[in-house]
Amino acid sequence: MQRILSISVIAVFVLFCGCKNENVKKMDENQTKEWKQINPEEISDNSIALFHDVWAIITAGEADDFNMMTASWGMLGTLWERPTAFCFVRPQRHTFNFTEKEDTFTLSFFDEKYRDQLQYLGTVSGRDEDKLKGSGFTKKILPSGNISYEEARLIIECKKIYVDFFKEENFLDASIPAKIYAEKDFHRIYIGVITNVWEKK
Repeated sequence: MQRILSISVIAVFVLFCGCKNENVKKMDENQTKEWKQINPEEISDNSIALFHDVWAIITAGEADDFNMMTASWGMLGTLWERPTAFCFVRPQRHTFNFTEKEDTFTLSFFDEKYRDQLQYLGTVSGRDEDKLKGSGFTKKILPSGNISYEEARLIIECKKIYVDFFKEENFLDASIPAKIYAEKDFHRIYIGVITNVWEKK
């Protein structure tokens, strides 16, 4: 009888945990009123303009310990039969500590009215001040636990699948490292498979 009771308790515990984990994957009712989940192929923005003109915020970390930076270099595409995103972080950036440590990162894109905040996030360091407070953005915890911002209009969640540094000897155009990397501070390349895309309605 005691064995049957123990098995029943375990079964209930597993069932409860399973339901809880399933719920974590979904946005609550208030969130789904404002956001919709789309496939990577449904992103309507020109991917070149999305980075060069709109700019992204790269964010990595956990709800109580994360950092972000502005990025105007990046790519979206297909690699290894998966939808992927590329981003690049210099090793001296505080965000580098987070993109190195974490398995995931987000790319968040904003309307033009937030240009000043994006400029701010690209010029100050999280080592020196509370960048979230300084930007005026509102932290948004996604169902996956990844971090973005309520003010974003497009959020791309990524899981790292390849990392490497640019290498000086591999540049075929020597003017690039001479101009961009005079201090030899080559960017770290992060390739992430796109796991979720959220678009503001």
